[in-house]
Amino acid sequence: MDASRWLARLVGVRPELADPGGGGTARVAAGVDALVVGGGVAGVSAAVVLAERGVRVTVLEGEPTLGGRLRSWPETLADGTVQAVDHGFHAFFRQYYNWRSILRRIDPALGFLRPVPGYPVLHRGWPAEEFGRLPAAPPMNLLALLARSPSLRLRDLRRMDAAAARPLLAYHPVRSYAEFDAVAAEGLLDALRLPDRARAMLFEVFAHSFFNHEAELSAAELVANFHFYFLGNPEGLAFDAPDRDYETAIWRPLAGYLDRCGARVLTGRPVVEVGRDAAGWRVHVDDDAGPGYAARYLVLAVDPPALPGLLADLPVPAGRTLGVGPPYAVARYWLAGDVRPDRPVFSGVSRQPTLDSVTLYHRLETGARRWAERTGGSVLELHAYACPDGVPATELAERMRLELSRLWPELADLPVRDLRARVERQAPSFRPGEHAGRPGVVGGAEGLYLAGDGIASDVPSALLERAATTGILAANHILRREGAAAEPVRSIRPYGLLARADRR
Repeated sequence: MDASRWLARLVGVRPELADPGGGGTARVAAGVDALVVGGGVAGVSAAVVLAERGVRVTVLEGEPTLGGRLRSWPETLADGTVQAVDHGFHAFFRQYYNWRSILRRIDPALGFLRPVPGYPVLHRGWPAEEFGRLPAAPPMNLLALLARSPSLRLRDLRRMDAAAARPLLAYHPVRSYAEFDAVAAEGLLDALRLPDRARAMLFEVFAHSFFNHEAELSAAELVANFHFYFLGNPEGLAFDAPDRDYETAIWRPLAGYLDRCGARVLTGRPVVEVGRDAAGWRVHVDDDAGPGYAARYLVLAVDPPALPGLLADLPVPAGRTLGVGPPYAVARYWLAGDVRPDRPVFSGVSRQPTLDSVTLYHRLETGARRWAERTGGSVLELHAYACPDGVPATELAERMRLELSRLWPELADLPVRDLRARVERQAPSFRPGEHAGRPGVVGGAEGLYLAGDGIASDVPSALLERAATTGILAANHILRREGAAAEPVRSIRPYGLLARADRR
């Protein structure tokens, strides 16, 4: 064990069992059934755990394939090549214990994941910040950042407001939201009195990563995510990514696994109506004139825009809504030629009007790499996490390409051979004041459970891991009601380094 991990364990920063699982029979009694609406990370995580314990599970997914916002699909390029594209690059951080546990069902060694070296943040006028090469665990990672950062000097620390910075080190799952949810992240960053360069390179990029502008992001959410990814996390900021497209690496194998467990996976079934009668839950899909699908339990694991409509006619508590974040744009470019060989596979981008990240897929994913080797070209994905509303996808793509060419000048000389660009608005919002009304896993009606990356949970998590965790928690509620053993749920330290470990 290296010194940083030893010190982290000494101060209590280690993986923890948020729910030990167990506590019942290996399988449920015959006849228990559940509907899972949504075949993304949350829905499939719930379905896997339920099906393994003998629940008759039916997964209903509106799209032609599983995956949700981790979905991929084939596109035929102008040169006749079929290439996989996806909903946007996702980092598989190493503290994603629950999502990785689901993935181990299809690959126990997680051999399809490859380390993504480095984690630089780029700016047009300032040196890059490198987060991927910090010590893995706190407090050494924080000390190393302060010592190495080109954006933050000792004299800057003297000017900072220490009282304003303390909440970042004192995350508490109750008090942090009570004190800071009504405050915008922008206000918390203002209070720190950081130099503009340090704010841009160390915090603003981090805030954007959650698909919300810092002016529209709760300060409590910023504190919680800073804890989850940096100050409460023993694994570090290094991350992995699949070496194949998501459909090949994840969703086809998981669909096969569910089938072997006895579950039904039905794609191309967009659910339009949910209701409850004396027998249990019943859902109807688009253009379905029949009786629909029925089961004792229902897990809604849909994206935020779909959830309010499905809940509208149900007897659930009023005032609990899941907001929708701003639009985000994804552009996949196939270029005639490559960027410099020293360019990192993934980079965050600070203070460009549109561009937030760039991923070199031809140095990461098998299909893109083969296309690049055959043509001498390259495959880049450009991502805007929170972009203006009403701007066409191709215009946003061109803006991002021009912004990147100012950071990587060689890009300007590479002709575009093909482009796939789109704008989506599917991510949850985390606006100031929303936490009190955010729905939790227990849906508020008999046998109803919710899952997804916008659903509230006391288990520290975010993004892919929040989706998987809430899916497993939903399954656990059902299993315990039926007397069956629950699935263990793991997470990081639940409290910040300076927080008292109580729940008041």
